Amino acid sequence: MLPGTTAGLGVALALSYITLNFSRIRQEWRLYAYRSQLPPGPKSLKAGIRKPWLWFQELHQEYGDVVYLQVGPTPTIVLGSAQAAWDLLEKRGAIYSSRPRFIMGGELLSGGLRGLMAPYGPFWRRWRKLLHGAFMQRQSETYRPVQSLESKVLMRDLLRDPEDFRTHLERYAASVIVTVTYGRRVEDVRTDVFVHRNKESMERLTSVNIPGKFAVERYPALKYVPSIFAPWKAQVLEQRQKDIELYTWLMAEVREKMARGVAPTCFAKYLIEEQERLGMTDIEISYTAGSPFGAGVETSAGSLASFFLACAKFGPSFIPKAQQELDRVVGGDRLPTFADLDRLYYVRAIASETLRWRPVAVLGGTPHASTADDVYKGMFIPRGSTIIAPLWSIHLNEADFPNPHEFRPERFMGQRDYPGTFGHSAFGWGRRVCPGMHLGSASVAINIARILWAFNVGPARTEDEEEIDVDIFAFSDGFNSSPLPFRCSIKPRSARHAEVIEREFPGAEEQLKAYSVVKTLDNTGF
Repeated sequence: MLPGTTAGLGVALALSYITLNFSRIRQEWRLYAYRSQLPPGPKSLKAGIRKPWLWFQELHQEYGDVVYLQVGPTPTIVLGSAQAAWDLLEKRGAIYSSRPRFIMGGELLSGGLRGLMAPYGPFWRRWRKLLHGAFMQRQSETYRPVQSLESKVLMRDLLRDPEDFRTHLERYAASVIVTVTYGRRVEDVRTDVFVHRNKESMERLTSVNIPGKFAVERYPALKYVPSIFAPWKAQVLEQRQKDIELYTWLMAEVREKMARGVAPTCFAKYLIEEQERLGMTDIEISYTAGSPFGAGVETSAGSLASFFLACAKFGPSFIPKAQQELDRVVGGDRLPTFADLDRLYYVRAIASETLRWRPVAVLGGTPHASTADDVYKGMFIPRGSTIIAPLWSIHLNEADFPNPHEFRPERFMGQRDYPGTFGHSAFGWGRRVCPGMHLGSASVAINIARILWAFNVGPARTEDEEEIDVDIFAFSDGFNSSPLPFRCSIKPRSARHAEVIEREFPGAEEQLKAYSVVKTLDNTGF
């Protein structure tokens, strides 16, 4: 070997490394230069955490409302108060509305077609415009007849089979979102193949969107490793193909109904009618239609399950007050309607406290990303930071909600000093606010009103009539969190209330036949 060859090779490798990693090295230098101005935080990360939101809460109690973490090469800012989240994600939305790079979930699993994870840009703006146009307040009110009819079915299911209340909640939530999106009902959530395929898709998506879980997120070049040598890649690509089959089949069904002139008004029909003007491909509109289907089922069902849990634990403190209001405003001869909600102040407060007390999107939804350097209260937030606003920390912040684990609807009666208009942060902030917030909040409110009007809900009892306690901290792991299985008692308030439910059910079923599934295409494999 010639003299100096080894040294020359070393220099060449070093220069190559610097060239390939220039962006990363520059970011590390900037962090070092501003290290004294970064928000406070721990020196190391805690490994093997099943419920990271619990750790985040500990960090906020120790370090304050803005915490800095270094997750691989990415600076991460965790916000622990409603005010900090509002100040950054809402007021400074121009630089906090992008997304981190999701190689596993956004690129390999979704082909860059899920607007929820798309970075700020033309594709995302078009996606957002479509979703907001279809689901924001004025348009969402046109879906209330479907929500009301499906709610009547839910009341009858709870009356006839109260022990299986979780299945009934899931069926309601799934049927509303699938009807609104594709114009087809879900009559049995246990056997509906599309609901099961969607659940499988969402479980895969949430399982790969865990920061630091996969090396490819830290070393993007691994994305190009052939699948035969990367089982983790093969699995998500297999799921991606299943997702494409699911979404395109559902759109094909809507197209076929449109051709026959029998397609109900729905989001998918609107996308098909506007496809040429929008300049979108078939796969793009299929994924766009799949957005509410993917996100809307677990959130509504989980929130209503938390309401039942609150009834089982804290019912005597709020249920009698709600029933007095319902009897005064509605009476005993009919179900509450959406029109009644304006006068049901305490019932609406219960719905808000449900969304506050145990948020389903416990980590605050998909993280944001900053697109410019920023300074907040003297703390430097670097461009390219991942921003997490965990609702567990925000909604259980004692400064805003004293005794936060108690279920107290009175928090939402009267004026409160809380940023925003809802008094809670369940639907996110700024330009990334949940497009389905009006549809979801309406489902929660109308069903809480009708459940409290119709039933006495409380703890289940043993054969000896002793109350069975429930654990208000027994919630699932994962990106979203909902109550683990629990028992409760659901009994009609009177024979008259039961009679009203039975009377309303046949008419609701008859009207919902317009959305009943009639097999029009070969769905072999589903």
